[in-house]
Amino acid sequence: MCLICNSTVALVKSENLKRHYLKEHREFEETFPHDSELRKKEITRLKKSYETSSKIFVKSMTQQIATECSLRVAWVLGKHKKPFSDAEIIKECLTEVMGAMFEGKEKEEMTAKINQIPLSDATATRRTEILAGDLSKLLCDGIKNAECISLAVDESTDTTDNAQLLVFVRYYDEEKGEFIEDVLSLANLSGQTRGEDSYKTISEMLNEKGIDLKKVVSIATDGAPAMLGREKGLVPRLREHPAGLISYHCIIHLSVLCASLGEVYSEIMTTMMKLINFLGASSALQHRLLRTFLTEVDAAFDDLLVHNNVRWLSKGRVLERFWAVREELQVFPSVSQQNSAKAKQFLEFLQNAGKMEAVACLADITSHLNDLNLKLQGKKNTVCELMSEVPAFQRKLELFKSDIQEELLHFPKLLELTKGEGDHQCHLEFLEKLIANFKTRFDGFILGKQVLLFIENPFLIRNVSVFSAEAKQVFPWARAASLQTELIDPQESVALKEAQCDAITFWSKLVIPSKFPLLHKMACHILTMFGSTYSCESAFSTMNIVKNKYSSRLTNEHLDQCLRLAITPFVPKFKVLASTPRAQFSH
Repeated sequence: MCLICNSTVALVKSENLKRHYLKEHREFEETFPHDSELRKKEITRLKKSYETSSKIFVKSMTQQIATECSLRVAWVLGKHKKPFSDAEIIKECLTEVMGAMFEGKEKEEMTAKINQIPLSDATATRRTEILAGDLSKLLCDGIKNAECISLAVDESTDTTDNAQLLVFVRYYDEEKGEFIEDVLSLANLSGQTRGEDSYKTISEMLNEKGIDLKKVVSIATDGAPAMLGREKGLVPRLREHPAGLISYHCIIHLSVLCASLGEVYSEIMTTMMKLINFLGASSALQHRLLRTFLTEVDAAFDDLLVHNNVRWLSKGRVLERFWAVREELQVFPSVSQQNSAKAKQFLEFLQNAGKMEAVACLADITSHLNDLNLKLQGKKNTVCELMSEVPAFQRKLELFKSDIQEELLHFPKLLELTKGEGDHQCHLEFLEKLIANFKTRFDGFILGKQVLLFIENPFLIRNVSVFSAEAKQVFPWARAASLQTELIDPQESVALKEAQCDAITFWSKLVIPSKFPLLHKMACHILTMFGSTYSCESAFSTMNIVKNKYSSRLTNEHLDQCLRLAITPFVPKFKVLASTPRAQFSH
């Protein structure tokens, strides 16, 4: 091969080589004279350049390398929630890129190597099965070595109305020194979705993966009757096996239930939603006219939002946008100029000062509730972190209760409308009901204040007897005497007191299990607990992206595998998988 132009001759003979050199590279002879130092340096440079390019681009495409490339493509597709058929598009993109980057023989070689990579939709499906199997094995190996695990369980339906039971698992990995959170499995509930059906599915799921049910120390659910039913619910059935199983309602769901509207506000919200549906959902033409009108009058928003009870933040955002464009809606022709009874009713609603005051108060209160909701959301939040946000919000509610009778500092929309005047007694009653709801639902939480404080900052616990009594109620295996003496030792440790780190790092890295066995075990159990079912809700959104109307024929098994690839924190062992006989198949 010619080092200057990288071309080859048909037959390796001296005359052929000489003819090519004199015909194509006469200027090289003139620029770099024979036996000159400059010529030697240039030839050395050309040799090094050839060796480098050979290592990078001209490496032979063995079957194992092609398989590894195929596995990596399937992994990228899974992480980005793309269908199996997109693998062929990736091959097409690679071919086009190689065509732009190389020319001549290099282009042909690189294109031939890309074509050797098996990337059909059937191959991508099988690669996904292999990757999901490896990821599941990594998870199960970690669970088997863990002292305890916690579950978060929720149920929803996919785009084809199949009931899907999603189970997340959380455990402490001693080797990595961190808490791992991953999807255990997504299982189809054919037929009914009763508690006994969920129990049977979860039991089979754990048995199939070789996980002992006695390792499950806690379970978080959405509080549905099928989960918590006294006789045939999932949780009571699970409690028959691991003694002392801790079950509790998702903290986010509890906060949403606390914010139920009273009779007056429910009527206001219903009327407002009817108005929004009348303007934005009853007619495509009217919806276009509304958006055009709001744009022309330079309104704060160019459209209205439709409320969805399933979405946690929906109500507050709908109210905020409606309040911002309420004055423009009063002069919108479909409301102000139509003679229909419905239009007159909506116009009267918009012009009614009392009802608009209720909308303003609702918008202010839901904005505060949304702030709490956003703080409670997120993956890998511990139950202690979430529960610390709730008492803080309860104190804020007491502040709001005083403020609504005085300056309205925390009710800007209500202040804008009333100018600080008028009687806000009905709004005060709503706040009092909200305070009572939070107190009723959260004061009896399974973990007491002393136990939560123990995780966040054990040095602030002054009465070790009260702490041990609370801990004993939650963990029957905890010995009160040992807990009290073990807690005093770290409280007097100067090194632990000076440690500046979060709770997870403190209990997993600094507190030695052999020295403080009970404290470490209790901390591990608590930090393993799910604070909410947020991971499940987030995974259901991913599920609906993976299995959409264009891929509705995706089987339940493949849906589970695709969901695992999209969510898992683990990374497959590509080279090991590529060398296994299972991965070596024809495409």
